[in-house]
Amino acid sequence: MTTPTLADLLAQADADGHDHSATENATGLLHIHNHATGSIVWFPTWKKFRETTDWTDAVTGITAELAAAPAPADQAGAALIASDLEMLLEQASRSGDATVFVQENLTRHLTRTWAVGDAVAKADGKDLFTSGPAPSVFAGYPYDVYAQDGGVFATTLWNDIIDARRHRALAEEAARKALKPVSRKAMKNAARKASSRR
Repeated sequence: MTTPTLADLLAQADADGHDHSATENATGLLHIHNHATGSIVWFPTWKKFRETTDWTDAVTGITAELAAAPAPADQAGAALIASDLEMLLEQASRSGDATVFVQENLTRHLTRTWAVGDAVAKADGKDLFTSGPAPSVFAGYPYDVYAQDGGVFATTLWNDIIDARRHRALAEEAARKALKPVSRKAMKNAARKASSRR
């Protein structure tokens, strides 16, 4: 049996039609409805991701990154996932459309984060996570990456990506209002009030 790629699994889920729970059971994928675009975003469970060629490639690449880092694997892995998340949310905040951005980037971020955890375990000669508390590499990470097979991680991160864009838009609007030139009328009124106080 050949090892599937993640793209094969996602394409299969898209092609399976509208019975999403049957597709989840058959493929080992989970999904989120992107109500803003009317589409479905499929992503693998962390267990299913380990069965793909993408997992092997990702863990190999990250293992090389960890080996090149000056810190122990655990610390280097924690720094990697923290900087990945910071970069993702920064890019999300600048994206033209957060709902499209989340659709294009969510699965990639989930799978890379899980791959970092697995690469750290391998580098430290430990077994891959199967159950129980998350490995120490995730101690400072704000998401529960393995809960509900990764569903909790995905939905919480999804909301944070959407919020990043909204928060930036609100901040930009507030900055614009603060920089708005004062009208002549407002200046005259202020001058009149000031002179009447004298």
